Amino acid sequence: MCGICGEIRFDGQAADVGAVARMTGTMAARGPDSEGVVAHGPVAFGHRRLSIIDLSACGAQPMVDSDLGLTLVFNGCIYNYKQLRDELQAAGYRFFSTADSEVVIKAFHHWGVRCVDQFKGMFAFAVADRDTGVVTLARDRLGIKPLYLASAPGRLRFASTVRALLKAGGVDTELDRHALHHYMTFHSVVPAPRTIYRGVRKLPPATVRVIQPDGSHTDTVYWTPEFRRDPSTASWSVADWEAALMDALRTAVKRRMVADVPVGVLLSGGIDSSIVVALLAEQG
Repeated sequence: MCGICGEIRFDGQAADVGAVARMTGTMAARGPDSEGVVAHGPVAFGHRRLSIIDLSACGAQPMVDSDLGLTLVFNGCIYNYKQLRDELQAAGYRFFSTADSEVVIKAFHHWGVRCVDQFKGMFAFAVADRDTGVVTLARDRLGIKPLYLASAPGRLRFASTVRALLKAGGVDTELDRHALHHYMTFHSVVPAPRTIYRGVRKLPPATVRVIQPDGSHTDTVYWTPEFRRDPSTASWSVADWEAALMDALRTAVKRRMVADVPVGVLLSGGIDSSIVVALLAEQG
């Protein structure tokens, strides 16, 4: 769990580095290991790091790749980053760290916005292109990692927490009555893009937003779940379904063991978390 934030200006002014620093500071609990702020004219990014993969300073963020002209802030974990790193190295990319965040920045350069199709994991990230001034925001398929947005004339701010956006100031904190209705109806859930505040929105899950220097943007939804019957499983027995479920759980647990620090489990004692612990033990 890390914290990312930033400001993008569309009015010709430089980004407010002080506001980005304040947002970054409010997210110390999300990233107690290090912090950083990088600004390039109208764009400034901030990051709080919880070191999980590549504990060295080489994995610090915001990550600037001067050769590619890209700056990244990333929150999450790409479980298949080693496989993607090998593929990118074969394509000619050279790496200065062993962090999954560097895989994200190289993958973005190689595949563009479709890099998200390659990622198995949970993530929210922002990439700024030095040469074009374009900023790209993206969120994982299920929206596991948060990304909140606050717009104002000539400016957009984003952050991993609503509190960070409020700390920067200039946010309409009037209650969103539609969001309140959702909150009371859907068991304390406000679906994206709304939040309980009228001036704060969420980037929806499975969405890539490409923001031009003039503030215009386009959204791409890169994944939607399919709820349909698979004819190839029509004859499966209960035992077949049980085996398939356990295989899927084993794969999911194995992917999440990727870390350079000890892996732990939030154990509630229910059957779901107990199965996860049992599968972790099974895999050593």
